[in-house]
Order: sequence, then C-alpha cells, then structure tokens
Amino acid sequence: MADQSTVPNGGGDPIQDDTFEMDLKEILEDGPNLNDMSNTVQSGSPKKIITTSNVPLSSQTPAQSNGDFIPKTVSAAQSKLESIRHWSVNTFKCTKQYLAERLGKGSKTVDLELETQIEVLRDMQRKYANILRLARALTNHFYQVVQTQRALGEAFGEQGQRSPELQEEFSYNCETQRALVKNGETLLGAMNFFTSSVNTLCNKTMEDSLMTVRHYEHARLEYDAYRNDLEVLQLGPRDGGTVAKIEESKRKFEDYKVKFEQLRADVTIKLKFLDENRVKVMHKQLLLFHNAVSAYFTGNDAALEATLKQFNIKLKGANTEKPSWLEQ
Repeated sequence: MADQSTVPNGGGDPIQDDTFEMDLKEILEDGPNLNDMSNTVQSGSPKKIITTSNVPLSSQTPAQSNGDFIPKTVSAAQSKLESIRHWSVNTFKCTKQYLAERLGKGSKTVDLELETQIEVLRDMQRKYANILRLARALTNHFYQVVQTQRALGEAFGEQGQRSPELQEEFSYNCETQRALVKNGETLLGAMNFFTSSVNTLCNKTMEDSLMTVRHYEHARLEYDAYRNDLEVLQLGPRDGGTVAKIEESKRKFEDYKVKFEQLRADVTIKLKFLDENRVKVMHKQLLLFHNAVSAYFTGNDAALEATLKQFNIKLKGANTEKPSWLEQ
C-alpha cells in the first residue's frame, strides 16, 4: 500500500487511483456515443432526444443561420472599395491632364465651331444678366415713384377737405396723382413680367445649357486623359503585363469616347434650341416693354391696358389680400 499513488480528499483520507479510473469509465459509458452518426442533444431535466438531422435551419446555432450574410457584407465592402479606387484613379488622371494642358505640355481635343458657340453663350449670359440688373433697378425706382404719387394724392385729398378756399385746386391734383398711380401700377405689372421672363431665360434656360456644357467639358477632359494614357502605353515596350494594360486602357478609352461624343451631341442640340427659344422670348418681351413704356409716358391709358391684355398679364389689385400659407 505504501507504493501506491494517493490523492488527498477533503477529509484527508487517501483515495485509490483504481477507484478514480473506475468512476471515469462509468461516466464515459453513461455519456452519448460520439461515433454515432445520429448525434443527439439533451434538453431539460427529462431526457428528451432530438435528432439534429430533423432540426429546421432556424433552430440551429446563430453562426449557421447568419452565415449567408457574411458574403453579402464582404461583397458590398469590396464594391465600395472598388468604386473609391476607380474615383481616385480617374481624379488623378483628370487632374494630371488639366495641369498638363494649363502648362502647355499636354494635347487637347478642340472643336473650334462648338467652342466658339459656347463662348458666345457665356458672353450672352453676362450681357443678359446686366440687362436684368438694370431692369430690376428701374422697376424698383419706379415702384418708389408710384408709392410717392399715391402718398401725394392722399395728402392733396386730405388738404382739400380742410381748405374750402382751395378745394377745387387740391381736387384736381388729387385726381391727377390717382390717375398716375393707376397707370403706374399697370406699367409696373408689365415691367415685372419683363424682368421675370428675362430672369427665367438668363438664370434657368441659359444656365441649364451651361450645365450641360460643363458636363461636356469634364467628359472631354476624361477623354483626353485616357487617350494620352493609352498613347503612352502603346509607345512603351511590349511584354505580357503591358499587353494586358493596353487592352484595359483601350476598353476604358472607348467608354469615355462614347460618353464624350454623346455629350458633344447634346450640347450642340441644346445650343441650337436655346438660340431659337431666346429669339422668340425676347421678341415678345421687348415688344411688351416698348409698348407699355411708350403708352404710359404719352398718357395713353387705352393703349396701356390693351398692351397688358395682349400679353395676358393680370394685375393684382392694391387691396388684394395675400393668399394664406395653405394656398401657397
């Protein structure tokens, strides 16, 4: 007994190794058979056997049920990284091409006829913006004149009531100022219609065409950047890696060439329609402005009213209430 290994227990008495081995053997025999293909799971205090082959997918472990989301997440991240990489490369190439053109070291595709038309459009927008600024200033000044005439007419009328000896003279001047106010409000309606139409033409119609021009100019920059990149690769040495790069560069160059040509056609069409629309709009507006101003300063009330009816301009009365915020 002295040569046997012992393990002290809680009371200090030795426990035989044989007993420990026997208990371990009994525990292993009572446990599930690990080699059994129909693996079982014990749940709850009463022994309930569940075969995993019959367990639905939703009752399996979270790692199994959520396993399908991992590839989607990785794919989305890869797609985002790829788009960022493409944007970075494209921005670098375009910036390089822009600087080369500014420094006179890079070749640039130029359509002389189209470039001339674009420059004419930009100059025209600046001149129309100046006309709009002056027309608005005139309208604002004339509005102040009309308000002053209205106040003066009211003062004449009030004083005529208080001065019987000058009542007739005050009444004449009061009626004159009221007539001027009425015609002035009619002229203001025509002037506001004129400035609104010129503003639409200058800041919306022309600006829309210039936005397309900016897209075209950016597409031209991309086209030249990839064209020059392809030319550099084609002039370099040829090997396995270079051939693959040339083919990829050709594919990208063709894509940007299609985009560039499409936008160039869009700009050409827009400039043509813009010029036709500009002539129609300004013909109508200049005729309105001339007739209204001439009728007002010659005192021709009938001609002034006829001008507004001709152009379908409706005036708001002085006492017309503003629409509520619900109606707006």
